[in-house]
Amino acid sequence: MFPLRDTQPSYSKPAVTILLIAVNILVFLFELSLDPDTQNAFIAHYGLIPDRLRLSSIFTSMFLHGGWMHVLGNMWFLWIFGDNIEDILGHGKYLLFYLLCGVVAALAQFAASPFSRVPTVGASGAIAGIMGAYMIKFPHSRILSLVTIVFFFTTVEIPAWIMLIYWFVIQFFSGVGTLGTSQASQGGVAFFAHIGGFVAGGVLINSMAQRQRYTRRRDQCW
Repeated sequence: MFPLRDTQPSYSKPAVTILLIAVNILVFLFELSLDPDTQNAFIAHYGLIPDRLRLSSIFTSMFLHGGWMHVLGNMWFLWIFGDNIEDILGHGKYLLFYLLCGVVAALAQFAASPFSRVPTVGASGAIAGIMGAYMIKFPHSRILSLVTIVFFFTTVEIPAWIMLIYWFVIQFFSGVGTLGTSQASQGGVAFFAHIGGFVAGGVLINSMAQRQRYTRRRDQCW
């Protein structure tokens, strides 16, 4: 199932979410402008390579992507879930939250495959943190999703907590399944970054002070 939109209203302009999407798209377009050798060197330098972990690469790797489907998929999820988390945290705290989730996600992937020499790139770990926070704060929001039934497509509204737990369970068992295999140490989907980011988001959202106007109003989906 693929999320199309959520039913949770946002009461402020998601300026940071829009900025993050713009920066990720611009960086990806810059990647595409490079010749193949330069592009590989660029990703090797700014991507997260566990075997030679650098603090700076933990942050820069969040803004790199490996292809159009990678970047567009990540940005779509950021757009759907990010505006509500930005709404309750405020712009500055939301940006800090996003980066912290990305850091935890990167460290989780490092812990799973510390000797990998393949660059890990993408915003999915930080976005997973936003999804974890969304599940905690808006569990009863409805997510309009595209689902496949045999050969037919249809849309259905799914409670956010069901969709997000389902997503997390897939990431968890997929990640566990790669332990001890070549995928865990040589590349592929960064499942442990997703797991680490999601858990970090769920924990951090309740430890960061939220806007007073949010605490005074009831979540309309409860």
